[in-house]
Amino acid sequence: MRIVVAHNRYREAQPSGENTIVDSEIAQLAAAGVEVLPFIRSSDEIPSMSKVAKALLPISPIWAPRAQHDLSRLLTEHRPDALHLHNPYPLLSPWVVRTAHRHGVPVVQTVHNYRQVCSSGIYFRDGVICQDCKGRALGVPAIKHRCYRDSAAQSALMATTLAVHRGTWRSVDRYIALTTAIADHLSDYGIPDERIVVKPNAVPDPGRPAPLGDGFLFMARLSPEKGVDLLLDAWRRHPVGALGTLRVAGDGELRPLVEAAAAERPDVVYLGQLDRAGVRAAVEASAVVIAAAMWHDVLPTVIIEAMASGRPVLGTALGGIPYLVGADAPHEPAGTGPAEVASAVAGGGGSPMPAGIGQGEAGWVVAPEPAGLAAALPVARAGAAGLAPAARARYERTFHPDVVTKQLINIYAGMARTAHRR
Repeated sequence: MRIVVAHNRYREAQPSGENTIVDSEIAQLAAAGVEVLPFIRSSDEIPSMSKVAKALLPISPIWAPRAQHDLSRLLTEHRPDALHLHNPYPLLSPWVVRTAHRHGVPVVQTVHNYRQVCSSGIYFRDGVICQDCKGRALGVPAIKHRCYRDSAAQSALMATTLAVHRGTWRSVDRYIALTTAIADHLSDYGIPDERIVVKPNAVPDPGRPAPLGDGFLFMARLSPEKGVDLLLDAWRRHPVGALGTLRVAGDGELRPLVEAAAAERPDVVYLGQLDRAGVRAAVEASAVVIAAAMWHDVLPTVIIEAMASGRPVLGTALGGIPYLVGADAPHEPAGTGPAEVASAVAGGGGSPMPAGIGQGEAGWVVAPEPAGLAAALPVARAGAAGLAPAARARYERTFHPDVVTKQLINIYAGMARTAHRR
């Protein structure tokens, strides 16, 4: 089997879980005997581009002529069974779908965000969940609020791109939805259910889990949608040292808040941006990993990494987080507010829990508000040892590369059979 994997890498200055997942998936496919032809561009290439190439950048999200030329040559030379697309922006463009189809190559896309509809891709603006562009032919609110790179001009370009390529997205042969929440998003966008497959990401197996450490680890981009400010608010509601240590790893615009908290309290430690060895050491030093997202986070890689290391997760009941931890709280449609989520979590079944806390196979979920998260912190600390083996078991059963790669190869095979019949 021969597969082209197409991806526009995000800038390395802003580490991306999507980049990590694409790299891991390529390695996992190659190890399984699939011939992978990477078709990769990186946003880090932009500063070194020629003047002519930079002049064409404004239209690249819509068309990207150089990428189409290079892809056509690759498809003609290697005649792959399928093209697997991840992120097309800004240097590939959704036009790669049309280019592949012109060569008779079926296309599968893994959906990592909500950019079929939302210019920023995250359904989040000004500190709250936002779906103002949903159902519109043109995302005028995105332009008005400068949702893409805080630029009215670039937001207008992205909104236009989404409008132009509505038909392109609906022509994709198979969509990989990372969770049932993304499957719902695609169905709402008009994609037939038979073209949607739910398949999560995998992360490499780190091996037998180390004994539990103590305290909590938050590891994410330090930006409003990731919820580090929510976490710090909840943490301050407990006496110093009552919950062990809160370790925070990452970088971003809210870094000063974390540094101030670390200066204020000895039980808050800021670790900065970590390499892979540093990540593993931080996970092993902790007992619980926190995913305090304020948006409908699609599939936080940090949760899968935590389960792989036998660490349960405390997360907010948004996006793919309940799915990941196998929480009792039902999946809430994208756009549900904190009050409704709190009600759903409080009404979840399963073992008795304090009001507003839902327990799952590999962790707990709460509404994205400070009081609920503060109440859940001691519950998670007390229950970490009990859920640690189940967290590792859930990883092995659902998110291990051996399991997920087999699912992905089956998706490719099904697409190749469909293309052959066609």
